[in-house]
Amino acid sequence: MHHLLSFLDDALQNHFDWLCFYVFFALALAFPRLGNFAFAPIERIGSRLAAHKGFCVAAISLAAIVIRVAFLGVDYVPVPLVHDEFSYLLAGDTFAHWRLTNPTHPMWIFFESFHTIQHPSYASKYPPAQGMVLALGQIFGHPWIGVLLSVGVMCGAVLWMLQGWLPARWALYGGVLVLLRFAVFNDWVEGYWGGAVAAIGGALVMGALPRIMRAARPRYAVWMGLGASILANSRPLEGLIFFATVIVALGLWIRKQPAADRANIYARVVFPMAAVLLVCAGWIGYYNWRVTGHALLFPYVVYQRTYDPEPFFVWQSRRPTMTYNNPQFANFYNVWEPQQFGGGWDDIMDATGVKISEFFNFFFNKELALGLLGIPWVLWRDRRKRFLGAQFGVCLVGMLCVIWFWPHYAAPLMGTTFALLVQGMRRVRRWRVRGWRVGFGLTRAVVLVSLGWIVSQVQGLGSTPFEVNDSTVSVFQRDYFDSQLQNAPGQQLVIVRYGPQHNPNQEWVYNGADIDHAKVVWAREIPGVSIQPLLDYFRGRRVWLAQPDVTPLQLTPYAPPAAASRPAADGQPSAAQAPNARATAR
Repeated sequence: MHHLLSFLDDALQNHFDWLCFYVFFALALAFPRLGNFAFAPIERIGSRLAAHKGFCVAAISLAAIVIRVAFLGVDYVPVPLVHDEFSYLLAGDTFAHWRLTNPTHPMWIFFESFHTIQHPSYASKYPPAQGMVLALGQIFGHPWIGVLLSVGVMCGAVLWMLQGWLPARWALYGGVLVLLRFAVFNDWVEGYWGGAVAAIGGALVMGALPRIMRAARPRYAVWMGLGASILANSRPLEGLIFFATVIVALGLWIRKQPAADRANIYARVVFPMAAVLLVCAGWIGYYNWRVTGHALLFPYVVYQRTYDPEPFFVWQSRRPTMTYNNPQFANFYNVWEPQQFGGGWDDIMDATGVKISEFFNFFFNKELALGLLGIPWVLWRDRRKRFLGAQFGVCLVGMLCVIWFWPHYAAPLMGTTFALLVQGMRRVRRWRVRGWRVGFGLTRAVVLVSLGWIVSQVQGLGSTPFEVNDSTVSVFQRDYFDSQLQNAPGQQLVIVRYGPQHNPNQEWVYNGADIDHAKVVWAREIPGVSIQPLLDYFRGRRVWLAQPDVTPLQLTPYAPPAAASRPAADGQPSAAQAPNARATAR
């Protein structure tokens, strides 16, 4: 009995979502009408509400924001953890200072950080859309406010998109699933590296397409152009592949129209959309010119040329090993990165399997995967929906061709993914087994399991956002020290001294847009490079030493190492050259 109770307790504490999955789906199969007294009225009310499309879009956007805010008592404002997030935050801080980029700092060599360019200006390597969202949040009080708002808009945009492809009540069903899956306890709302912004762009493009084909109105063309512009400024490569499929579909549709109607379609659809895209192209060129000095040279490309020898696509070869100004970059790009992807055929196949697994786990998890079972039937029977399947397949192949993959890379495809998913759910709803309408119970169980997943996430949360102890992630500790120093009197300078075995994914050197006027400045100590020019430059600040690889973790007054003034090794700048040296890697 004791072992049984222990097993049940462990199941409730650690596997509550799986328990809900098995229980609800078993009940749905055995008793498909179970709970009909509660579900039937809710579905009737939902069907009536679904007819008010604009209201539903606004309501689900607001609900996404309210639900996440309601969990602030147990799930706190997220702390940035990975390199990418800090780079996006730099972009947000730059835009919040009402400028597009920042001048290269005289002491830039001590401030080099991942995914950030130092020349010809100091900026994030990433496209500007996510940074603009973070800047909006920062203006309102905190960058995460921008993340929260973008997730709310995303939920509404995806529902609007679904309304163009599905009956209103099924579109609302899909919107509810998006709300439960993405509004809380999801990487896109619990971090700063985006996902929601590109999903908004994809949803606007795909929502405009069927509306244009039903009624060629200029406003739909403008929405499509706006969506494509968002994609170009958030996920350019994935967005290009995604939008190309839409352009092909739109071109085939125009070709099928009577010759007498084509001039009207060009005037009402093609020209308005082209005007929006032309403005977008001008903006991108201007932004590139301000950041890199050339309208056609993207910051991302500058960063790749300067620091990252890893290729973009799986069929490309890795470039020759580069040299860097500090050991952390050398460890990351010359040791850690090659270990992640070997480049052989077996490595490509293994990486492809991992990418597909990550994609489906993120977007479907176990409960939403039920809709996948109905998709083949939908694509076979409904020619109008085959474009969704074709677009999904083309974009998925495109994403698999890229070396790296995170779920937010697939954000443009989110609307298409849920359109296919809900279409599959419609087919599942019709399932009968020996006269039993098991489909009713299964589609209802999907919602219940999604709710159970949220409950399981709440159970796993601690009572505090983080504590500083030996088991805490290193970057959390950095955030803790930063918050302490922000409240200390005077201006602070923190010199980070990494150990030889430091994990390069736990970076501590991150600064905002205006380094000189920042309350706290973080800089790295570089073996073989004198720290004295940095200390002289920031004379008057209190200087601390942070050693992420030493236990216990604490800040201590800084004392330069005895050997800090020796000449740089391995082709690095000498002490006298350090402040004015440019990156040795090109």
